[in-house]
Amino acid sequence: MGADEVYGVARQRFDVADAAPLLLDPQGVVTGWTSGARRLLAYPASEAVGRKLADLLAAEDAERVPDLVERCRRDGGWTGLLTVRHRDGHPVKVAARITSAEEAHGGSRWLMLLSELADAPGWDMSRTVLEQMAEDAPVGIAIVDTDLRFVWSNAALEQFGGGPAPRRLGLRFADVQPGMDGQAVEAQMRHVLETGEAVIGYEHVGHVRSAPLRETAHMLSFTRLEDDRGHPIGVYYTVVDMTDRHRARQRLALLDRAGESIGRSLDLMRTAQELADVAVPGLADFVTVDLLESVVRGAEPAPGPLADSQEPVELRRAGYRSVQDLTEAVIEIGEVVAFRAGTPPFRCLATGRSWRAERLDPLTRDWTTDTPSGRRATFRELGLHSVMTVPIRSRGVTLGITTFYRRQDREFFDEEDLRLAEDLVARAAVCVDNARRYTRERDAALVLQRSLLPHRLPEQDAVEVAACYRPADELTGLGGDWYDLIPLSGARVALVVGEVPGHGIDAAAAMGQLRTAVRTLAALDLPPEEVLAHLDDLVARSAREEGAEPGTVGSAGTPGVGSGCLYVVYDPVDGGCSMAAAGHPAPAVVMPDRSVVFVDLPQGPPLGVGGPPFEAVELPLTEGSTLALHTDGLLARGETWAVDAGRERLRRALEQAGPLESYCRSVVDALVPARPYDDVALLMARTKRLGTGQVAAWELPSDPAVVADARRTATRQLAHWGLEELAFTTELVVSELVTNAIRYATGSIRLRLIRERALVCEVLDGGATAPHLRHPRTTDEGGRGLLLVSQLTQRWGTRFVPEGKIIWAEQALTDLPE
Repeated sequence: MGADEVYGVARQRFDVADAAPLLLDPQGVVTGWTSGARRLLAYPASEAVGRKLADLLAAEDAERVPDLVERCRRDGGWTGLLTVRHRDGHPVKVAARITSAEEAHGGSRWLMLLSELADAPGWDMSRTVLEQMAEDAPVGIAIVDTDLRFVWSNAALEQFGGGPAPRRLGLRFADVQPGMDGQAVEAQMRHVLETGEAVIGYEHVGHVRSAPLRETAHMLSFTRLEDDRGHPIGVYYTVVDMTDRHRARQRLALLDRAGESIGRSLDLMRTAQELADVAVPGLADFVTVDLLESVVRGAEPAPGPLADSQEPVELRRAGYRSVQDLTEAVIEIGEVVAFRAGTPPFRCLATGRSWRAERLDPLTRDWTTDTPSGRRATFRELGLHSVMTVPIRSRGVTLGITTFYRRQDREFFDEEDLRLAEDLVARAAVCVDNARRYTRERDAALVLQRSLLPHRLPEQDAVEVAACYRPADELTGLGGDWYDLIPLSGARVALVVGEVPGHGIDAAAAMGQLRTAVRTLAALDLPPEEVLAHLDDLVARSAREEGAEPGTVGSAGTPGVGSGCLYVVYDPVDGGCSMAAAGHPAPAVVMPDRSVVFVDLPQGPPLGVGGPPFEAVELPLTEGSTLALHTDGLLARGETWAVDAGRERLRRALEQAGPLESYCRSVVDALVPARPYDDVALLMARTKRLGTGQVAAWELPSDPAVVADARRTATRQLAHWGLEELAFTTELVVSELVTNAIRYATGSIRLRLIRERALVCEVLDGGATAPHLRHPRTTDEGGRGLLLVSQLTQRWGTRFVPEGKIIWAEQALTDLPE
């Protein structure tokens, strides 16, 4: 086989244009020289044949010849770059390819193809080869002239629409792609023509004009074509279909938005609406979210054989969103929607499996039993043609359904859309279930706390009182703030405000325990500091019994530890007020002239944590002064609170006086948002004074003879008050109490009668021991005095004062005839 014949075979094999072939023997000696090799290197055949290949190469490449020969034997050929020496001595850079050339008689030679590189980065290609490469490329390729009209395109471009290449010639982009934004694409072409700057990776989203409309996405790159003088002659551009990638990005973006938008609160209905908002318009044109009635209430879904039922199933519309006006089909949020048995939503609820219909029967009416308009519209009337129904399931329980619709001008739902909808609903289902469980716990805690808080404060004449309680924000849960008013003996009242650390049912339960304990201790008529001391011991002992570490605040098993409490006692007879605090803000006092002062009250430690003893302060209050007892949430701003700044804000709010009930609410409204970070309790008490005509007191000597005088004096006072009906009982009470004081106590004795809502009889003596009620036997000659007092009066008791003790008894006045 001659060199030209071998070259012809190689040309067919490699399809390389303008290559200069030559033949080598197995030792790398030139055995065949062609005219192409002579044109490239200028050696005649007589000078080239018989020379070693190394003699034709530059020095640095000549050393590589043994290695090239070895690689050709091992690999069957070699391709790379070499530098050869021209006949006149200058170097010529070439791209070389060496391959085996088998001869007919069984010998072997090597065919070497040389292609001059000049300034080119690789092989020089003929137009035929280049056109073949462009025509067979899987990427859409086209060339437009300076008027942006097609002059050439390959077959792959047809897959993007616009017809075959011959029909494109002379047309512009907008003429062949009407569903795409031709102006935007041509703007990129003009930019490339004017600046020469290539545009790489331009993403274009359009719609293929079909029924229904189908969204597509393409990546285009534009390069300017120039003539030999550098003048632009057109634009070369490529197109790659990236619709699948675009849709995948859209799905991921939708799921990202769902993660950010759904479940931002623990409000059940709001969470359902967030699901509908996220899905429109990215996934659907109309979305409804319907929940079971039990779920809306926070309860577990009621079990039952729904699949066999022939009755409609009722759900509560919890969310919907639409890109168009579907007034006839829209059931308002919170309304009941009933799905007929056998309909797709009904089956979805029964089976817990999703359902999809690419094409709805346009004449089918919707699946509900009724609409606000009184009739059911067909899907054609609603403009809907494709649907998916996905159950809202969490922990294996179906909570409701979400239904996705598309309008007639959008493509049908496919399996990818259904998987996306299921993923979206699955994420929302966790939030819906969390909101449901939170709703149940919060409602239970609210019921518990409100049952523990006083529904009505007791009626009394010592103070005019109003209270306002505002629960914490839903994200932080319910707290343990509380307040109370407790009537005491001698027409006095105890005002109490407290706060338990933590939130939820545990805090509410601990609050109930403390409130009960305070009421029990108040019945003992102890001073404020002693009430707090006993309460502190009770909390600490309970914590020790639960095995908690001393001083541990707010942890599990330590109910009440770290709680705050403010205990105030007001006496309307003399206007005296005493108070003590355990880890709680001091009250404010609004004077009758509207000036505001804060009581300088020593702060005792929170309950149960240990510390110095509690201290009380006493102060006189002018009639008409207003005590403002509050929890620390009233002073807070956001998650933090500062005493000075909070007190200044409270001072300004308290200066706006008014009727006490509205006054109390206005203070809370001014300082606290509708959903505060922490619970807020405010108890306001405007002081009253008993008139001089309501109190009568007498000093009595410690002489048994004075008992008769005391009875007569009391009877005259009752006649003056118009309470003659109580004379007999009062004489007996006065006689017994004064006799006991003379018999068992020392020092002077004071008798006092108070006419308030009850008739109070008090006897003060200097003794330090309290009397005890006895149950005498029939043969006993005495011991029946206090027993008679307890039987004839409404209540009686003993309280200790610095001068000794006071034994008192009350008789009701409300049952007396007018």
